[in-house]
Amino acid sequence: MYKIIGTNGKSYGPATGEQVRQWIRQNRVEAQTHVLVTGSAEWTLVGLLPEFAGEFSADAIIGAPPTLPKRSRSMANAGLFCGVLSITLGCCCGGFPFNILGLVFSVIALIQIGENPQRYEGRDLAILGLVLSILGFLVLGGALLYR
Repeated sequence: MYKIIGTNGKSYGPATGEQVRQWIRQNRVEAQTHVLVTGSAEWTLVGLLPEFAGEFSADAIIGAPPTLPKRSRSMANAGLFCGVLSITLGCCCGGFPFNILGLVFSVIALIQIGENPQRYEGRDLAILGLVLSILGFLVLGGALLYR
């Protein structure tokens, strides 16, 4: 089974080898199209896979696969932002709901990065957002105890 990154940046699949061959015949997949083979941790180019190399002309398959651009770390940024707000607003309203949002966004970012580290970045931001969100919960708990 294969996953393909289309020219629009979206991931398609899982697809069988026959589906990929059909996409090649329809010119939906080129030799330079990024593909992830099930069980592999690295993305490569369709033209470099032996099972599809015969589908392309020799000059269409060139060099080693380029590295994929890292995706935005928006979840990690959101987790950090909410974590900072949970600490900042911890004195007046306990940081609620920012401590919960920071925790959720940071955990989602860490899961995305853990599943595909060569594709996502921002692990340090997600961890910092997670720590700040947890501290926001502690500030809220401390405020509730001293009231």
